[in-house]
Amino acid sequence: MKIPWLMIWIGALFSDPVTADCDTTSLSVTCEESGKNYSSIPNSLNKSVTKLCLSNNNITLNDSDKKVLQLFINLTELYLNENAITVLHNNTFCNLLKLTVLDISSNYISTIEQAAFTGLNQLSILNLNHNKISQLDSDTITTLKNLTILRLQDNLLKYFDVKASFKLITLNGNPWNCSCGLLSLQKWLNTSNVTMEHENDTLCAYPDVWNKSSIKTAPIQKSDCDSRRGSIAVTTPSTSAISPKNIAILTFSLNSSNNNIRSNASNPGSPPLGKTWAFLLGVLVFVLSTSLLIFIAIKFPQWYLYLISYNHRRLEEYEPEIFDKEFTTDLSTFPSISNTNEHDAIVAFEQTHTFVLEEDGFIEDKYIDDPGLIEKV
Repeated sequence: MKIPWLMIWIGALFSDPVTADCDTTSLSVTCEESGKNYSSIPNSLNKSVTKLCLSNNNITLNDSDKKVLQLFINLTELYLNENAITVLHNNTFCNLLKLTVLDISSNYISTIEQAAFTGLNQLSILNLNHNKISQLDSDTITTLKNLTILRLQDNLLKYFDVKASFKLITLNGNPWNCSCGLLSLQKWLNTSNVTMEHENDTLCAYPDVWNKSSIKTAPIQKSDCDSRRGSIAVTTPSTSAISPKNIAILTFSLNSSNNNIRSNASNPGSPPLGKTWAFLLGVLVFVLSTSLLIFIAIKFPQWYLYLISYNHRRLEEYEPEIFDKEFTTDLSTFPSISNTNEHDAIVAFEQTHTFVLEEDGFIEDKYIDDPGLIEKV
């Protein structure tokens, strides 16, 4: 009889090993698993849990944690504060359709993807205090239709454009930039029925002259913001009023400016590149110089014909006096022959300078290497 009872006790122990840490009532199941140095959410928890406390652990909400969370379909309250979460990925809580309270404060969250809170249609309290959030998309919050309390204390927010309606919001401890980018948030705070907790401590960090002003009452001038937008719109030229040549120059200059911006963004410490007007002036000088050279080449072609043509200089004809002088000199080179008269000397010169035709009727030109180009006599 002892063996069956032992087997029943062992089966009950291993079937729900953590039931001892969960308080079960007729309406709720509360599991307290805080401060147990978990690196991931244990999958052996009671699947009927309604309130789960996992505070002060090392949970990161990785893919395995997301799969475990999908099993807790009855969960209404989830506490993940004081863990090691850095990113809230899309669809992390998508199966928690009954969740009303989500506390993920005091983590290291810097990125919240747009669909991170998809499926939380019943969520009413979202606590994101004490994280490193520098940007929060308004659409991420707008999808939470039943959200009434949003806590964003002690983050890195400078701007926040919100379109939802809350009852309570906490924004103090952020480096708010009270410029035109914050105008929509200020307008929302003053026109909606939301209550801003710690209003007197929710101050501007920039500009310095307003660092003691509440973001709700900072003197941001709407007219100044509208005038800036108007000046930008006026200075934007209409493409229908620009000639194709000017469009090409404008496009080239814009591309150059974009390249300069990318270069400065990739090398923040490098000095800014040359001004656009200086670059356009250089382009203009180059175009005018090239056009001038082309004009001169068309109107006055003689100056470059000498350079590009292969001119042969004509042989100069010898003057009679020069020929006689050379002929006399030529005769003086012959050795003197005794017993000869003038007629014999002339005959000897003619025999010496007479060209003897080859049998083929051609003469050899020493300056022509190709035999096929020898001129026929």
